[in-house]
Amino acid sequence: MELKILPKNISDMIAAGEVVQRPASVVKELMENAVDAGATDVKVIITDAGRTLIQVIDNGCGMTPDDAVLCFERHATSKLASAEDLHHILTFGFRGEALASIAAVAEVTLRTRTADEEVGVEVSMAGSEHLGTREVSCPIGSNFAVRNLFYNIPARRKFLKSDNVELRHIVEEFQRVALTRPELGFTLTHNGKDIHVLKPAKSLKFRIQDLLGPAVTGDIVDISADTTIASVRGYVGRPESARKTLGNQFLFVNGRYFRSPYLHKAVMKAYENLIPEGATPSYFIYLDVDPATIDVNIHPTKTEIKFEEDQMLFQTLLAAIKEAMGRSSVAGSIEFDNPEAREIPVMGTRFQEYRPSEVPTAGVDLGYDPFQEMAGPDGGFSGFGGGKAEAADKPGWTGGLSKYIDKSDNYGALFEDRTLPSAQVLVVQGKYILTQSASGLMIVHVRRARERILYDRFLQALSEGTHLSQQALFPVQVAVGVEGCLLLQEHAALLQQLGFDIAPFGQDSVVVNGVPEGFDAAPGKVETLVGDLLLILKDDHTSLPGVMEQASAQKFALLGASGGEKLTSPLEAQRLVDTLLQRPNPEFTAAGRRIIAIVPADELEKRF
Repeated sequence: MELKILPKNISDMIAAGEVVQRPASVVKELMENAVDAGATDVKVIITDAGRTLIQVIDNGCGMTPDDAVLCFERHATSKLASAEDLHHILTFGFRGEALASIAAVAEVTLRTRTADEEVGVEVSMAGSEHLGTREVSCPIGSNFAVRNLFYNIPARRKFLKSDNVELRHIVEEFQRVALTRPELGFTLTHNGKDIHVLKPAKSLKFRIQDLLGPAVTGDIVDISADTTIASVRGYVGRPESARKTLGNQFLFVNGRYFRSPYLHKAVMKAYENLIPEGATPSYFIYLDVDPATIDVNIHPTKTEIKFEEDQMLFQTLLAAIKEAMGRSSVAGSIEFDNPEAREIPVMGTRFQEYRPSEVPTAGVDLGYDPFQEMAGPDGGFSGFGGGKAEAADKPGWTGGLSKYIDKSDNYGALFEDRTLPSAQVLVVQGKYILTQSASGLMIVHVRRARERILYDRFLQALSEGTHLSQQALFPVQVAVGVEGCLLLQEHAALLQQLGFDIAPFGQDSVVVNGVPEGFDAAPGKVETLVGDLLLILKDDHTSLPGVMEQASAQKFALLGASGGEKLTSPLEAQRLVDTLLQRPNPEFTAAGRRIIAIVPADELEKRF
């Protein structure tokens, strides 16, 4: 087989696949370049989730006409001059691959001008080809317009997700860059609508609040630690605010976002025995280390970093978070040594003079008869209307107060105990139902029974389009962030089909008006329910007909069964058993777990 050198356009397209994976990759690279250029204000304009247009405008230093053309060549960079510079990288970019990769898979127009030039330059690129250069009038800085992404790679363009999915990824990348530079201004606009408008923040906490809302900043505490290995700063969430949903977990080193399962494990270890199993706290952790002790050049998108002293960093981070948790968990107490603390009030010396000499008593007329006013002239009962009642001659009437109560016709039927006799069903610890069967004793697992019932209902709703929804007494507003809103909008049809009534409320919140029958609609439970919904919706669903419906119904049924109230009423228990036995397969859940167990009568005999 003869070896061949690939043409430049093909090799560029292959290389671009490592850097530009989706529209969010373009946003990340262009925003990082803008920050490296010294910009104080960065605007990101998106059309059709990046398919049609990705435009990034900055007021940085700009480029000369020669550099504006050279920047699209592969490995053209101003940030490295020698191999030693690789050990002292403090900028976002340094390899000179971003613009070359973007120009290989899209149509790119660059307008730029430096402070020394009176006019700017416009450079047009498409498929790694230089289409032309001309002088234009433009402000100082750079303006990149990326159109028709993957126009020359139809397969890559075809496999892009829906607009909501791609926009969520763009928002993620935007937030990561914005959190690294709170002193800069950032704007994100999609289809002419502002998603984020961030002015320069006074501190990191203000930037977090502007991005993610006051609900997040209200539940975080600051961490701080200085060692010879690293300096640790940032914020971590309180244990009670931990959620099952993944989100708001950020690690930064020397101003660069990165992922690290190893350091994430350090965070989770610090929360050990403080949060429920499966929950994840929020954290915004910033590490400052010697650039010579890390390697940021091990991943095409530079989101993975190798540390020289990773074990020491693990222990430093663990200790810093534990110390922060110790400070945040201390309950309010009286500080006797604090000069600004409020004094406990002391009674004055003349207090006894104004104290009452005796306690007043209430007068009671023990001989008062409320029915005396209703008696007629001859002592008979006149009633409230004044007319004399003939009740005294009617059989079944007795003297005193009871003489006005007729016991001749089913007296007391209104007050009969209409609940089922306790001998029919017995609820054990709210988890199990015991009732008799033809062959002995039947034991029903309450949570699994609910799961089976909800699974069948959801499966029917997904296949037939029918759903039962119970409206909340009061609509509940839940802050879910911009990404959460986009995720719920993406799956709005599915949620409505299952019985969820959730409407958007602004850019980062939703209003829950109703939930499916069987779910708890109490305000305190709705927030947790929405968080669990987001966790389920983030999972990739298979597109195979039938399999998708079963998988979705199983996940939502498990969610509804887990959040149900503890069963206490025998009447409710009997109703649950009756509903379960009407299911096609009442003995097992969709996952194959047993719901009903029968203890035969002869087995009971052996016990005695």
